[in-house]
Amino acid sequence: MSRRLRLWILTVGGLGFAILFTTACLRLPDFGGNSHPYGDRAVGAALAHHTANVVSAVNFDQRAFDTLGEETILFAAVLGTVVLLRQTRDERQVRPTPAQISVPIRGYALTMLPVTLLVGLYVVVHGQLSPGGGFQGGVVAATALHLLYIGADYRALERIRPVGLYEIGDAVGEGAYLVLGIAGLLGGSAFLANTLISYGTFNTLASGGFVPLLNAAVGMEVACAVVVLLAGFLGQAVEIEKEAGT
Repeated sequence: MSRRLRLWILTVGGLGFAILFTTACLRLPDFGGNSHPYGDRAVGAALAHHTANVVSAVNFDQRAFDTLGEETILFAAVLGTVVLLRQTRDERQVRPTPAQISVPIRGYALTMLPVTLLVGLYVVVHGQLSPGGGFQGGVVAATALHLLYIGADYRALERIRPVGLYEIGDAVGEGAYLVLGIAGLLGGSAFLANTLISYGTFNTLASGGFVPLLNAAVGMEVACAVVVLLAGFLGQAVEIEKEAGT
């Protein structure tokens, strides 16, 4: 494909997007007005399914299929990174030497590790009730583990980060989301339809039907994916060296 043809395709695509975007903006409610049709519908649907956090209701109920796509993008990105960063024939693995960490940094990191991990798990579990959810809590939980790398050394991180197990966890989290979606079909409804189980009592941990389950699946997938992703980059930076003469 020539450069000129690529520019024509880009121009046509850009014009098409500009027309659609402008048309959509012209039909938006007036800024600061009393008409909020999309927000009213989203809030109404969230309340109907006993989900206090409307954002989670949108992500894991009203547009749960879109969230599956977002989760799958992360899953595919991690898979691609693992493939690209695998050790090649002209590389060798060298065990890193223990790092010297100052006492204040070590104390702070080791103190904050369990606190950060607890916060991450809290955000995932309470995703249907308060701001946050599986994506945010998963990243926080994965970050907590790497405080051990900052507060101790790389070998200490390796002991609590068996990458193979986290790779399995990543796949299980992705698969659990799909299984919950298929359960809707088997129950005579639609894919990822929030109809099979009770919506529970509003503003409690057991509320929202499928929302907390999908939140947990995403939290597991995101946490494990971030750990595997950082393991690949850290391995390249800390352990992998080029063979002499290459």
